[in-house]
Amino acid sequence: MRTPRRLTRTVLALWVGSVAVVVGLVAVIGSVGRAVPTEPIPAATAGPPGGGPVVAFYGDSYTLGTGASSPEHRWSTLVSVEHGWTEVNPSVNGLGFVNHRADVPTDLVDQVIDARPDIVIVTMGLNDNFSMPARADRIRSAITADFTRISAALPAARVIVVEPFWYTDDRPGSVQQIIDWVSAGATAIDADYIPGASHWLDGHPEWKAGDGLHPNDEGYRVLAERMDEALRSLGF
Repeated sequence: MRTPRRLTRTVLALWVGSVAVVVGLVAVIGSVGRAVPTEPIPAATAGPPGGGPVVAFYGDSYTLGTGASSPEHRWSTLVSVEHGWTEVNPSVNGLGFVNHRADVPTDLVDQVIDARPDIVIVTMGLNDNFSMPARADRIRSAITADFTRISAALPAARVIVVEPFWYTDDRPGSVQQIIDWVSAGATAIDADYIPGASHWLDGHPEWKAGDGLHPNDEGYRVLAERMDEALRSLGF
C-alpha cells in the first residue's frame, strides 16, 4: 500500500472540522462473552474528500477508528485516501446488527442510504457476539434485513461485506456463527465478500491501543494494508 499523500492545509482544515475526534478509551468490548457499557457516538464522520466514488462505511468502533491517535490514521480513511474516495463514515462505538441499535437516533443503514454512495463497505458483527446465544434469532434476522434494505435502496451501488473483525486470539463459538450468517447474507444479495478479517490482528498485542481492545495507529495501518490487498483482488 502506498503512503497516502499529505493533505493540503485547506482540505485538512475542512476535514478536521467535519470529523468527530476519536479520543478516550471508549470500550466496545470487555472479556469474552461480556460487553462493556459504551456511549455510542451517532454523529457521522467524513474523511478527506476525494475525486473518486463516494464510499459509505457501515461499522462499529473498529471502523470508526477508536484507539487511533486521530481519524486520519483509521483504516477506512487510509484506504479512502489511497483510492481517492470520498469517505462517509457514520460508524458507532459498540454497534452491532442488534447491539446498541436503539441507542442511535438516526439508524446507520438510513445514513448509509442517504449518502447515495457508489460503494458500501459493511464491517459489522463483532459486538453482537456479546448477545449470543440469547439473541441469535434477532441477530440473524437483522443481518438479512440490513443487507436486503441496502441492496434494494442502492441497486447501483457495489456492496462489499467484510468478515466481522475480532479482538483476541481466543474465539468463542459465536464468532464463527456470526461470520457464517454475514457471509450467507452477502451471498443472498450478490455482494462481494472479504473473508479472514477476524484474524488480521491475531498474535500481535503490540498493534493494540492502551485499552487493549482497539487497534492503535500501527494496528489500523495493518488493517488498511490487508483491506487494500483484499480490495485490489476485487478489482479496485
